[in-house]
Amino acid sequence: MSVSATVRMPWLAAIGLLLPLFLLLLSTLANAQMKADLPGNKAAAAGPKNLLAEAARSVGIKQCQPAINRLSALAISGTGAHDVLVDWDRVHPDKGPFFSLTGIEYAGASAAVSITAVPQDGGACSVSAERISIAPYSCKSIAETELKGYSATPLLPTFTVYVSPTEPGGSVSLVDSPPGCLIIRRYVQYNWTEQTKMSVPARK
Repeated sequence: MSVSATVRMPWLAAIGLLLPLFLLLLSTLANAQMKADLPGNKAAAAGPKNLLAEAARSVGIKQCQPAINRLSALAISGTGAHDVLVDWDRVHPDKGPFFSLTGIEYAGASAAVSITAVPQDGGACSVSAERISIAPYSCKSIAETELKGYSATPLLPTFTVYVSPTEPGGSVSLVDSPPGCLIIRRYVQYNWTEQTKMSVPARK
């Protein structure tokens, strides 16, 4: 493994998709693909080898390893391939923040997942995860069909954030990007431990 500020771990062969943040299986059919790329979809397929969990373990992450395992497993479930970039404190790897970016591939689609874990006193960790993807549909149609019951807060005319009381710590942002829509799923939780139930946005 390189000692540069950013480490790239090559994809290993797939074996074979939130916290309530986010897990889907994209279909080659357009309609199925739309549904799979939005919150609320469950994936049944076995996921590939978890490169992010391996990377965190190999650089000396211990306290936040369970949280990273959980989030990364959800992120890559149902994917065909993935690759990771990681950054960490070289002097005190288990006491500093752990940052990561994962590129994931589905059949005919791809997405990026950013996962950050910060150790806290008492053995807990604060975690943040974001999944960024593009759907070939208008943001309005996605909100109407997939985000019913969510509260909408427009940040800009083309940027709206949706939240649900059933998904604490989670949000879904839709950014108009004609002819498609940029989808950002975000999840944040403080003081997470192995005994804490992660409230990741569920995929129905």
